[in-house]
Amino acid sequence: MSILQTEFSERTLKTNNLPSQDLVLVHTKEVVVRFSEVDALGIVWHGHYVTYMEDGRESFGAEYGLDYLYIKSQGYTVPLVHIACSYKRSFKYGDTVIIETTFIPCQAAKIQFKYRMFEKGHPELVAEGETVQVFLDENQQLSLINPTFFEEWKTRVGLQK
Repeated sequence: MSILQTEFSERTLKTNNLPSQDLVLVHTKEVVVRFSEVDALGIVWHGHYVTYMEDGRESFGAEYGLDYLYIKSQGYTVPLVHIACSYKRSFKYGDTVIIETTFIPCQAAKIQFKYRMFEKGHPELVAEGETVQVFLDENQQLSLINPTFFEEWKTRVGLQK
């Protein structure tokens, strides 16, 4: 499920602390907590929240045409260089996790996302996070400018003219 927002809701501004933007790309994905993700305390082990962020990122890419295979076909990889997660509550076995993935536009040669995770049917924030990925060319060299395909993608989805 994707959401193309033209402005942030008051709740989003307060929760994400994001600057106001004219256009925001948001994608929502549901994941059911599997037994293998639960620890001895009966809650989701903290490391699996990073996997949920990856699930959201991959689903966002499939929805908006910025998936890893497309990026690779353009001669680039996009390794993570920063990841952060803040835990407010816990998920349990059988919960349905709602992962809200928001693309954060910037001028630098990187891909930034913010994430918010909720339990389906409950408005309370369970966890939030952020990731940053950079562009490496076919020789594994860091790209200091945005690749042409990425600039074209931003234009195609309406993030720039």
